[in-house]
Amino acid sequence: MKLDAIDRKIVAILQEEGRMRTNELAEKVGLSPTPCARRVVALEDRGVITGYTASVNQEMLGLPISIFVSVELDNQRAEALQLFEKEVQTFDEIMECFIMTGSQDFLMRVVAADLGSYERFLQEKLTRVPGIRSIRSRFALRRIIKRDRLPNLSH
Repeated sequence: MKLDAIDRKIVAILQEEGRMRTNELAEKVGLSPTPCARRVVALEDRGVITGYTASVNQEMLGLPISIFVSVELDNQRAEALQLFEKEVQTFDEIMECFIMTGSQDFLMRVVAADLGSYERFLQEKLTRVPGIRSIRSRFALRRIIKRDRLPNLSH
């Protein structure tokens, strides 16, 4: 899907400030408000813009711990992968989940209030998912970089 320079500029600006009013956005990209609004709707309809959210501080919300969890399944047949994906969709503690190459099948970022809540997540949720061979957890000491804006939108 090709985006022109104005579309890229709209996306770049909205990644920084998703609550920007159409009039202000239009002025920044050099359009009048109506064509600018039409472009935003078109970007949403095409799936380029997938939503608008508030960026929050997980520590201030009582979830200071981030754990990176690698999961290896008993087998990598499509049915096993799909079952795992379906099961973990319901776990609110999982913030991101990726299917991976290499020795681990999935990598997840999980948030927890403390070690006890992470242990409960493991015992009451994750280890009950059928087909898991192994689970490996790595605790983040601190975040170095957090970006919500994708690079190179001007190209």
